[in-house]
Amino acid sequence: MKKLFTLFAMGVIVLSGNAQKTIQGSRFFDNWSIGLVGGAYTKTTHNAMFKNARAAYGLEVTKQITPIFGVGVQGTATNNITDSKTVIDAVNADLLAKFNLTNAIFGYKGEPRVFEVEGVYGIGLMHYFKVGDDGGNDMTSQAGLNFNFNLGKEKAWTVALKPAIVWNLDGGSKEQNTAYNVNHSAIQVLAGVTYHFKNKSNGKHYLTFAKGYDQAEVDGLNAKINDLRAQVSDKDAQVSKLNGQIRTLQQQLNDERNKKPAVQIQKVVETQKGANSLEQTITFRQGKSVIDASQLPNVERVATFMKNHKDAKVTIKGYASPEGSAEINAKIAKARAEAVKTVLVNKYKIDASRIVAEGQGVGDMFSEPDWNRVSICTIESK
Repeated sequence: MKKLFTLFAMGVIVLSGNAQKTIQGSRFFDNWSIGLVGGAYTKTTHNAMFKNARAAYGLEVTKQITPIFGVGVQGTATNNITDSKTVIDAVNADLLAKFNLTNAIFGYKGEPRVFEVEGVYGIGLMHYFKVGDDGGNDMTSQAGLNFNFNLGKEKAWTVALKPAIVWNLDGGSKEQNTAYNVNHSAIQVLAGVTYHFKNKSNGKHYLTFAKGYDQAEVDGLNAKINDLRAQVSDKDAQVSKLNGQIRTLQQQLNDERNKKPAVQIQKVVETQKGANSLEQTITFRQGKSVIDASQLPNVERVATFMKNHKDAKVTIKGYASPEGSAEINAKIAKARAEAVKTVLVNKYKIDASRIVAEGQGVGDMFSEPDWNRVSICTIESK
């Protein structure tokens, strides 16, 4: 029997070492479980098996080290059915080694199967009670099988049937050395329910496979990471440069907005009658008769002059560039002249009787055709 257990332990060590190379979730605080057990305990020989069966119940804590090997601590108590008047006949504490036969034979697939079989071997200490006596302590050992049913999608719960044979290694007397003697053994059949705590390392209630990387793969991944970091650093530099340009442009825009338009009207011609003739040009976009904001200061210069010279009158002539038909150009030219007049009347309150707006069709004042999309304001003042 001892040779059998020695071979069993050696097999566990070899298989456990191999399993640890390919699994994830085997840290110290991973794969712990706690369970309640209950059932019956009866002597193997010289005993009415069912008549003298005693109720047994207890608690079990297990640490699964690999998919094949685990260790646990089991504490059980048996009710007394003798005339000794003690409620509890004995308590037993065992250190258990668990060997998953299913995973050892068929391999582990990354999560527990619905049904698995474990081999169990344990060494423990039993304390038994007697009325009027301190009782006694005996070394015990047990071997058995666990028939496990792993339930739920996450396999967090296990329901198991746990038959085992328990030996009293002291044979009830310190002078005897009976070891594994069937005459000093009992049959124990327990049923249990176990909860498996969630692992911090993989977020599962069980061991999972970890992808293995060789050094070449690790070096390749590190190279990619360093390349991405360099790209991010370069992008950060570009963004910082663009942000600086944006700030400069924003400042320039604010400076332009804060500038007050200078009111400047230049004398162009002085007639023989002593009257002053002044001109101001307002430009337009192609096909448009709406005055852009950039051109409003030019209109304001005309309005300012006319407010300061109550006798002044203005003639506005609208022009178009040569694109399009003559009919369309005539309409656009007229609309451009009227647009300037409308602003002078509505915004600056210049009397409409002092303004003449005329469309002149296609203009030829400038060498570039595009430059002829204008309204020219000619002011006459004594």
